[in-house]
Amino acid sequence: MSMSDSDTSSQGSEYKNFRQISRERLLCEMLRSAKTGDSKSNWKVLIMDKVTVKIMSYSCKMADITEEGVSLVEDIHRRRQPLPTMDAIYFIQPTKENVVLFLSDMSGKTPLYKKAFVFFSSPVPRELVNHIKRDASVLSRIGALREMNLEYFAIDSQGFITDNERALEELFGDEEDFRKGDACLNEMANRIATVFASLREFPFVRYRAAKSLDPTTMTTFRDLIPTKLAAGVWNCLMKYKTHLPNFPQTETCELLILDRSIDQIAPVIHEWTYDAMCRDLLNMEGNKYVHEVPSKTGSLPEKKEVLLEDHDPIWLELRHAHIADASERLHEKMTSFVSKNKAAQMHHGSRDGGQLSTRDLQKMVQALPQYSEQIDKLSLHVDIAAKINKIIRELGLKELGQLEQDLVFGDAGTKEVINFLRMKEDVTNENKLRLLMIYAAVYPEKFEGDKVAKLMELARLPPEDKNAVYNMRLLEGSSDTKKSPTPFSLKFDVHKRKHNARKDRTDEETKWQLSRFYPMIEELIEKLGKGELPKNEYPCLNDPSPTFHGSSLAGSVQTSQAPAAHSMRSRRTATWARPRNSDDGYSSDSILRHASSDFKKMGQRIFVFIVGGATRSELRVCHKLTTKLKREIVLGSSSLDDPPQFMTKLKLLTANELSLDDLQI
Repeated sequence: MSMSDSDTSSQGSEYKNFRQISRERLLCEMLRSAKTGDSKSNWKVLIMDKVTVKIMSYSCKMADITEEGVSLVEDIHRRRQPLPTMDAIYFIQPTKENVVLFLSDMSGKTPLYKKAFVFFSSPVPRELVNHIKRDASVLSRIGALREMNLEYFAIDSQGFITDNERALEELFGDEEDFRKGDACLNEMANRIATVFASLREFPFVRYRAAKSLDPTTMTTFRDLIPTKLAAGVWNCLMKYKTHLPNFPQTETCELLILDRSIDQIAPVIHEWTYDAMCRDLLNMEGNKYVHEVPSKTGSLPEKKEVLLEDHDPIWLELRHAHIADASERLHEKMTSFVSKNKAAQMHHGSRDGGQLSTRDLQKMVQALPQYSEQIDKLSLHVDIAAKINKIIRELGLKELGQLEQDLVFGDAGTKEVINFLRMKEDVTNENKLRLLMIYAAVYPEKFEGDKVAKLMELARLPPEDKNAVYNMRLLEGSSDTKKSPTPFSLKFDVHKRKHNARKDRTDEETKWQLSRFYPMIEELIEKLGKGELPKNEYPCLNDPSPTFHGSSLAGSVQTSQAPAAHSMRSRRTATWARPRNSDDGYSSDSILRHASSDFKKMGQRIFVFIVGGATRSELRVCHKLTTKLKREIVLGSSSLDDPPQFMTKLKLLTANELSLDDLQI
C-alpha cells in the first residue's frame, strides 16, 4: 500500500503535450496499475464522484477505459449492486463524505467488491488517512492507496479549467464576500497546483500586481485576486516540492497568473475563427453538433450527433482559421476530391464546376461507399460553414463586426455607435449588448456622465442587459492596460482625436477582413517569452537565488524594465494569412505530419492562468504562439466561456435574483 503519488515522471525522451500526459496518467498509472496477475480477463468496476467523472471524460473516451479492463462505471453517491468477485478502482476527491462511502463499501463481512484500488484526485488530509487506517477489515482489502494529484479538466490539448463556474460572481461581485472569495481561490489554487504535480513541473510564479490608485487608497479584494491566487498556488507547490517523489527542485517552466480585468473585450467581441463562430452561433452543447443528414429514402432529414474534436483532421486544420478562409479551404478540398476521383466526376455530372451542396455530397457517399468517411467529414464541415455564413448574412454581423473592431482600434467612436443603433433597428438585443459592452470597455470615463445610459436607452436594452454594461466597471479598476492609473480619469487624455483601446502595427498585414483583433494575452506571452515582462507589474514569487542567474529562464524573471507606455493591443498577423501551400503547422497534412516532431524541439512550457473565464480567441493564441515561440503554451482558467455565457455571468455580478442555472454550460 502506497500513500505517495506514482513515481512515473513525465520527463521522458519523447515529448508529450499537456493532455497526452494527463490521459496517460489516468489510463496507465491509475487504471492499468490496478491490474492483478490472477487473470488476464480480470474486469474491474470504476467508481467516481461528480468531479472525477468530469476529469476522466475530458481526457479519455469510454473505449480507452474499457481497453484498460473496466467493464462498469459507477457513481460513488448512488446505491450500487454488490459485485464481490470483482475488484474496484476508486477515483475520488479526498472528502470526508467520499471516504465514509468508500469505507461503507469495503468494510464488514460482505464488502461490495473483492479488492479496492483507491486513487485520490488531490492531497489527502492526514485525518482522513487515519480514518481509513482505523478500520482493520478494510485495510486488508486495499490494493493501492495513492494521491493522483490530478484535479483539473483538460478541455484541449493545451488548455485546462478548474471548473469554478461561479468565479466571476464570487470574486468580482458588487458585494465583496471575502469568505466565499477566499474559498473559491483556495480550491482554484489546489487544482492549478495538481497540474504541476501531474506534469512534474516546478514553475516560476508570476502574477499581475495589485495597483492602488495612490498610497492612501485601500486596495480592494478584486485588485488582489492574482496576488492571493499566486500565494495559494505557491503554498501547494512548496508541499509538493517537499513530499512528492521526483518533483523538480529547481524551476522548469513559467506560470503567469492574470484575471479577467486584463482584457474585458475578448470575451464579448465577435471572434471570426471557425471554432469560435461554431460556439457563438450554432448553439452547440460542449463539442457536440447536431448534423442533419438527408434521408436515403427521401423522407425528412435524419439528425446525427457529431463531436468536433481533435480526432477529426479537418476540424484540427480549420478550427483556428478565419471563417472566410475555412469556407475557401473546404471548397478547395471538395474541388480537389472531385478532380482526383473519376467516379466522383461522373456522379457530379456536367455542372460546369458549380459548387456542391450538402445533398450532392450525401448522394456521392451513397454512390461511392469506398469514400464515405472522407466525404462524410467534408460534407459535415461544408454544412457547418454554410450555416455559419447564412447566420452572418441574416444578422448583418459583418457590419457589426467592423464597427466593433473600429471601436477597439480607435477608428470609430460615440457618433458611429449612435448612427448604427439608429439605422439598424433589427439588430438583436444580444448583439447590441455586446457592442455597448465593448464601448464601455473602450470608454470607461463615459460612465461619469450619462452617455452610456443614453446609448442604452437608444438601444432599448432591458434592465438586466443594462446591468451587464454597468458591471463592466467591476472588471476594470485594476487593469494595467489603461493609460492612466485611475479608471475614470481618461477625460484628460491628450489623444482625443483617436481614442483607441489598442494600436495597429504598421509593419504587419492581415489577409482577411475583421482579423485585426487579438487578445491581450498574446502581447503578454510574447513579452514573457522574450524576458521583457516588467517585474514591477508582474512580480515573481520565486525570488531567484544567484544559482539561477545563469539560466535564460531566470533571466526572463529578473529582467526589470521601466514599463513603456503601451497600448492594449497591437496588430498581429492572422494565422490564416499565410500562403496556402506554406508548411505552417495549420494545414491538416502539416498537423498530422509534424505534431510529434515539433514537440520534440520544444523549450520550457509557459502556463497562463486567467481568473474569471478564458475565451476561444485566447486558446487560439496559445496554439499559435506554441508554433511561433517553440514552447508549449498551456492556457488555464476557472472556466472557458463563449460570449452568451460570459454576458449571463456578468449580469449575475449585481443581480442576485438570477441563477447560474440559467446558463447552458
